[in-house]
Amino acid sequence: MDSHAGQPIVVLAGLGGDLGGRIARALIAEGAQVRALVRRAGGEGPRHIPEIAGLTRVTVEYADAVSLCEGCRGAACVVSALNGLEPVILEAQGRLLDAAVAAGVPRFIPSDFSLDFTKTRPGDNRNLDLRRSFLTRIDAAPIRATSILNGAFADLLTGQAPIILKPLRRVLYWGDADQPLDFTTKEDVARYTAAAALDAESPRLLRIAGDVVTPRDLAAMMSALTGARFGLLRAGSLDRLSLIIRVVRRLTPASDAVFPVWQGLQYLRDMASGLGHLHPLDNDRYGARPWTSARQVLSSEG
Repeated sequence: MDSHAGQPIVVLAGLGGDLGGRIARALIAEGAQVRALVRRAGGEGPRHIPEIAGLTRVTVEYADAVSLCEGCRGAACVVSALNGLEPVILEAQGRLLDAAVAAGVPRFIPSDFSLDFTKTRPGDNRNLDLRRSFLTRIDAAPIRATSILNGAFADLLTGQAPIILKPLRRVLYWGDADQPLDFTTKEDVARYTAAAALDAESPRLLRIAGDVVTPRDLAAMMSALTGARFGLLRAGSLDRLSLIIRVVRRLTPASDAVFPVWQGLQYLRDMASGLGHLHPLDNDRYGARPWTSARQVLSSEG
C-alpha cells in the first residue's frame, strides 16, 4: 500500500456512489494513487463498486477502528464521498475522520458537496444541518479540512426536480424570478475535488459553480434551445413553499431516503431564498478550466 514514487496517496471513501467514482477517475487523471476504502458488508456491496484501472481497493469495516486506521495510513489526504443520513454523515464519516487523525493524515475533505450551509438557517434543511454538525466536529479535530461547496448538481435541470416543465413550456420558481441559482455538474465537481485533494494549501472552504443562472435566464435558454417560447410560472412566495414543506413532511411516512420530496423542496427553498447562494466563487483557484454551463446541460438532454 506504499505510494509509487512521486504519486501522493489519496484515500477515497464512497467509491460506490456516482460522485465517488467520478472523483476516483479524476484523481487518477491528476496523477494520484487512489486507495478506495470498500466496506466488507452493507452500504457498498461489491456489485455497486465500479471497476477503475489504477485504483487500489482496501477492504475495511467502519466499526473496526484499527482496520480503518490502517486503510488511511500514509495518505496525503482523505476524501469522503459518503452519502446518507446521520448514520453515514455523522457516524461512519466521523469514524473515518477519527481514523485519518489516528493515522496522521494531514488533510480531510468531507462529503459536503452542497449549497452554502454556512449561511443557511439551522433547522431549515435536514441534510444541510447534518453537514453543519459535522463541520463543528471536524473543526475541533487536529487535521486540516477543506469543504467543497458546489450549489446544486446540474442534473436538477434535467428532471430531478420540478424546475423546467417542458409540457407546459414553463420554468417553475418560488419567490423572485431574478434570484441567482448555482449549478455544477458532478463531473466538474469531481475534477475540482481532485485538484483540491492534491493542494496541500487548500483553504477551509472552496465555493464553485459551473454556472449561475436565474429562473428568467432558464426560460430564455429553453426558448432558444427548443424554438418554442418558454415562460415563467411563479408557484408562490417562500412562505407558501415553507408551508408546503411542512405539510408534505407531515404526510410522508418515515423512511431512510436521503432525498424524499420534502427534502428536495428544502433545497429549492434555500436556493430560491438566496441563503445558500455561493459567493465569492473559487472557480479559478486551479487555473482556467472549462465549466459546463446550464445551457450545455439542457442542450445535451435532447
